[in-house]
Amino acid sequence: VAAQRGIEADTVALTPAALAVFAPLPPQVELPGQPPTDAQIALGRELFYETLLSDGHDVSCNSCHALNGWGADGRKVSLGHGGKAGTRNSPSVYNAAGHVAQFWDGRAADIEAQAKGPILNPVEMSMPDSAAVLAHLRESRSYVAAFRAAFPRDEVPITYDNVGRAIGAFERRLLTPSRWDLFLAGDSAALTVAERQGLQTFLAAGCQVCHSGAYVGGGMYQKAGLVVPWFSQTDSGRFQVTRADADLFMFKVPSLRNVEKTGPYFHDGSVANLDEAVRLMAHHQLGKSLTPAQVTSIVTWLASLTGEIPTAYIAFPQQPK
Repeated sequence: VAAQRGIEADTVALTPAALAVFAPLPPQVELPGQPPTDAQIALGRELFYETLLSDGHDVSCNSCHALNGWGADGRKVSLGHGGKAGTRNSPSVYNAAGHVAQFWDGRAADIEAQAKGPILNPVEMSMPDSAAVLAHLRESRSYVAAFRAAFPRDEVPITYDNVGRAIGAFERRLLTPSRWDLFLAGDSAALTVAERQGLQTFLAAGCQVCHSGAYVGGGMYQKAGLVVPWFSQTDSGRFQVTRADADLFMFKVPSLRNVEKTGPYFHDGSVANLDEAVRLMAHHQLGKSLTPAQVTSIVTWLASLTGEIPTAYIAFPQQPK
């Protein structure tokens, strides 16, 4: 086990060079070559809230990724069809479109592919197959019209791929800019003195090696327990997808945007307290021992990553089925 080291928070100046590892949120995240239409976004919004996509007609995407709850559900692991419990914590859908891949293990390349997974997962929405999903949608006059409007060039508009495309079109605008973005754009007053000190502590610890870019994470995979073995090794992570030894205990690095609102933390939701999550990450990933004051300082800065929920954009659709 590596020896623990402390950090000196005042050794990092907030210069343009030090901040260059980060970036402001983009105004939108588009699927390359396929900018979403208003009709696709509107359809995706309906489908995100649609319980017809679950076998018991009681679970929707929003059940585990509550849009008025920062895109998460606050549970250690989510409950799906019949109250079945999953094995991993549900990450927020806000800002997820810009990540390197989707799910903790990266098994879906983008949010369009991700959207199709839970619907057929027996523990989540539990539909028996895609044909059953399409049968429900084709029985709805409003959905027949909505798919036709969203995909006017398709001879058969209601397809399972188009379900994913529509939900993806909606999710690609689920962005939450915050005071942090103003700070990165040059407004030093956007962060308090304490928050700027917390950022210095974050940088001095080396957290930005993984938590960088516009999403302050979400851009790479990393081993849980890189320096000190992770406290739980029941989940082998990305290894379950690739079966490559190099991917054992590898997980997608989570985004820190809105992190103060999206606990509990880690792939298994095992830690409820953000201060404890920060302390554990420094210990296991960096081999560093943070003082309570340093942990508090970093958590103070993390609050600046809390953005604004786009209330009008996520409004529950009122269109009758």
